[in-house]
Amino acid sequence: MLDLPRFTAAAVQAAPVYLDPAATVDKAVALIQEAARHGAGLVVFPEVFVPGYPYWNWTMTPVQGSPWYERLYRAAVDVPGPYVDTLCAAARQAGVVLVIGVNERGRHSLGVLYNTLLVIGSDGELLGVHRKLVPTWAEKLTWTPGDGSSLRVHRTAVGPLGALACGENTNTLARFTLLAQGELVHAASYIALPVAPEDYDMAEAIALRAAAHCFEGKLFTVVSCSTISPEMVDLIAGEDQQVRKQLARPRNALSGIFGPDGRAVTESLVDEEGIVYAEIDLGRCVQPKQMHDIVGHYNRFDVFQLHVNDRPLRPLVLPEEEA
Repeated sequence: MLDLPRFTAAAVQAAPVYLDPAATVDKAVALIQEAARHGAGLVVFPEVFVPGYPYWNWTMTPVQGSPWYERLYRAAVDVPGPYVDTLCAAARQAGVVLVIGVNERGRHSLGVLYNTLLVIGSDGELLGVHRKLVPTWAEKLTWTPGDGSSLRVHRTAVGPLGALACGENTNTLARFTLLAQGELVHAASYIALPVAPEDYDMAEAIALRAAAHCFEGKLFTVVSCSTISPEMVDLIAGEDQQVRKQLARPRNALSGIFGPDGRAVTESLVDEEGIVYAEIDLGRCVQPKQMHDIVGHYNRFDVFQLHVNDRPLRPLVLPEEEA
């Protein structure tokens, strides 16, 4: 008899302790413990939660923002490294599957930073290190693109889990790659984006993406988005009133949990800090799959076929490594 997992999911909506990795990891550990006390088996954190998002790419010229890049690089996370060890220990002690975004420092170049999602098992094992495939718009000033080697679905205590960062949840082929590996739980990590164009409703955009992936794939999505604290506004904007006004824009963040019919399982959280909890029963994915299974009977693989380059990309391959 097939026994599909049932568990409580927690979507964290919070601000980092901006550009302070130690304090941000401490905050993450406290939030993991809080979620575990509420019975969570899965805890999802925002994109680049440690130690924050490079908003200066949107509010400054590239030359003005360059010293801020250096500041972020110095505060970034080594993978593996001590901050990752702390997060793994917290997941193990709480008995939760953990997805959390970090700025990952490149090991071979001072000009390389990755937008990375860590997937950590309930036993504390680091299961996945997914580097955002394509930095979005102004983000290209900070992050180096990842590669297809990390587009993986992980077998966890809460079921087969995949994760994408922010705009990747708009990438149809990236999403299909996870679905075709049997994904039933999707972690979608975002940042608050008050610096988007005036006609862009970030909260609505997040909800639309989550609903689309859930309805197409007949699965659950746990969405976690960051917020912007007053301390962050003071640091980023200083005395610039226009930037302060930008950063205070409403509906720039949404966190929530969506089911296989595309609907929110519970009320989502908009803009404010907090944790959204919901009960997930993966058994609810079975019957909808009978209608539309786009990685099974509801497709034509004799007509369509996706090829994914899953080899890690490296700047240097030495002759002895080719042998």
